[in-house]
Amino acid sequence: MPTETAANPSLPSLSTSLPGPKARAIIERDHAVLSTSYTRCYPLVMRRGRGAIVEDVDGNRFLDFAAGIAVVATGHAHPKVVRAVQEQAAEFLHMSGTDFYYESMVQLAERLVKLIPGDVPRRVYFGNSGAEANEAALKLARYHTGRDKFVAFFGAFHGRTMGALSLTGSKVTQRRGFHPPLPVHHIPYPNTYRRPAGSTEAAHALECVRVLEDQLFRTILPAEEVAAIVVEPIQGEGGYLVPPAEFHHQLRRIADKYGILLIHDEVQSGMGRTGRMFAAEHFGVVPDIVTLAKGIASGLPLSATIARADIMNWPPGAHASTFGGNPVALAAALATLDLLEEGLMQNAAEIGEHLLHRMRNWPQRFRHVGDVRGLGLMIGIELVTDQASKQRAPELRDRLEFRAFERGLLVLGAGPNTIRLCPPLVIDREQADFAVDTLEQCLREMEG
Repeated sequence: MPTETAANPSLPSLSTSLPGPKARAIIERDHAVLSTSYTRCYPLVMRRGRGAIVEDVDGNRFLDFAAGIAVVATGHAHPKVVRAVQEQAAEFLHMSGTDFYYESMVQLAERLVKLIPGDVPRRVYFGNSGAEANEAALKLARYHTGRDKFVAFFGAFHGRTMGALSLTGSKVTQRRGFHPPLPVHHIPYPNTYRRPAGSTEAAHALECVRVLEDQLFRTILPAEEVAAIVVEPIQGEGGYLVPPAEFHHQLRRIADKYGILLIHDEVQSGMGRTGRMFAAEHFGVVPDIVTLAKGIASGLPLSATIARADIMNWPPGAHASTFGGNPVALAAALATLDLLEEGLMQNAAEIGEHLLHRMRNWPQRFRHVGDVRGLGLMIGIELVTDQASKQRAPELRDRLEFRAFERGLLVLGAGPNTIRLCPPLVIDREQADFAVDTLEQCLREMEG
């Protein structure tokens, strides 16, 4: 038990073994009735959360640097979000924006289209999840272009429904047994840490893009049959990879040259996480379609597919969702946007820079840390067996993840061997320092 933090409610406090007796009983019941497809990294059974602190059913207190997989942007149970949800729930829970009207759908759409970079009219389609947002984007791209093929990237994660799964190139276990997919061709995503020896970051990025024009378009994939290129501005599940800006500029050039739509999946990187509302703003590239989810409603199920108005011209009935744009979720999203614009986005930039400042020298201090990278509160720590070979170390990553949990810090993996830090945007410097100190302690123990 970290007694030095027990009296501080903004830091962890552990009072039982992990998992505690109540948690063990619930996990045993879970194993009997829940789908075997769920992935659980460590035995946390949550009871409640406030801000960046969560409490399990045995009364143990943890600092959450996972945020429900980058979802609870405003922290757990932010009072303003809770109040917005309660007020809306007391009015009406559902009326289906597919068939009827309510003003909150218009309000949120109006705000989103003003925030998306690029001074062009846009329209919004609301769904329930990131996968649904990407499914809508795929259908819209096919409808608008009359083309049927797509380009995506190795390491990408866009969801597990059939269309989104076809784009996903993260893990074979996510695709095994679910073929045939949509016609999607995958190309490399820049990984500047693993670029070829002697290559600059910009040259490496250009080489990844050249695969599209110099290989695929010349051999097996007619450019005039490609509806869209689908890309994460910062690759999430693939390991929190931050590409050089030239990568995105070249994708925009190719899309324009061949009449292909450029779709940005900002499901994980958007909504203030990188210190700007959308990660694409760091690179100065304007997409044709943007997909959002995760942090958009602070934990309630909501997604948005935002496209140029001239692209989103499908007729009534072409696509819809019974629960998409649920009024309670919309209320949470409007409150979330207020909080992001009132300071949380700036906090993400400032605390993220503080974290990176403290961790940038980790490759010099810890022999199993190969790279530390990120923007804002979207930070990746890549573990290797040794720095010379850069051999991936998934077992070490998993050990670090579990050791952090045993010390009251919740983190998640990304890619085969990276720890991701994606805390709620409400964290303060004291919590950031606790996370760094804890991870440093774990690394020292692992390397000792």
